[in-house]
Amino acid sequence: MRALLEATPFEDRARVSGHAASDVIYQIDRDAEDIIVAALEERAGAFGGVALVAEGIGEGAEEISVYPRGMREDGAALRFIMDPIDGTRGLMYDKRAAFFLAAAAPNRGRATRLADLEAAVMVEIPTTRLYRADTLTAARGQGARGATRDLLRHTRHPFVPRPSAEASIQGGFAQVSRFFHPGKELLARLEEELLETLFPKAQDGEIMTFEDQYISSGGQLYELLMGHDRFTADLRAGLYRRLRGEGQRTGHTCHPYDVAGHLIGTAAGLVITDSQGQPLDAPLDTTSAVDWIGYANAGIRAQVEPVLLRLIRQYGLGPSP
Repeated sequence: MRALLEATPFEDRARVSGHAASDVIYQIDRDAEDIIVAALEERAGAFGGVALVAEGIGEGAEEISVYPRGMREDGAALRFIMDPIDGTRGLMYDKRAAFFLAAAAPNRGRATRLADLEAAVMVEIPTTRLYRADTLTAARGQGARGATRDLLRHTRHPFVPRPSAEASIQGGFAQVSRFFHPGKELLARLEEELLETLFPKAQDGEIMTFEDQYISSGGQLYELLMGHDRFTADLRAGLYRRLRGEGQRTGHTCHPYDVAGHLIGTAAGLVITDSQGQPLDAPLDTTSAVDWIGYANAGIRAQVEPVLLRLIRQYGLGPSP
């Protein structure tokens, strides 16, 4: 993908190639899909067959395809959920790294869920100005691990992801995601009230937190995994449920493939929940709206969660009754 970025003007990369049930598909997405499909056609048989759930790949609104070609969906041993490029818009303009996200579960058909995932991988896709890229993996019960690939020297250096051990979000990167219209002002107001409640004695001019509106769920998870961020809450699904109930326009939400790497986060020690404080779970599809909250550790969860969950209820951003 990096070679394609170097060889292709961004006007070509940014050309709309089509529309899927889950999102707009750009030419750069199609280029990634060609690589993925070729690999699955070659290797899926060795796994006993793969039913792939992926944005922009597959037939119909369900976006499911089966490999090797011709195998029945219920005959595949594994079910993959995948986002070929999470953070397409930043990458196609060469602004910021994106991520390939994928995870695997035993194939339980349409009943398969995020909670069933047994292994996950996220691969950083760097811009042309970067020469290093990270890969992070996890298998259930085996912890998380990573490796940094040097694209100039062609070397690979393993590492263990280490989320922040700080017990407070004060002085760190912590944010409520609000990178899409509409409703940004409501999310900003919730975040302001969260910080005012947590830090009522803040002095004039004192900076309580910093924020990074990384337009990639995989990127947000990566920042938590690497100890850069301490807290992230993506509440767009609840926000748009509220706006829809008020007869207003809604926007783009997080989907299950966007959080395909959450197993890596929990394996590394992050606390990842839904908007009610429960373990994150959702159908393994490309259309369900997903809210997720990531805490660097249990101490930060204890600090933030009681206030945050109260505000989610107060602002009407919880699940439908």
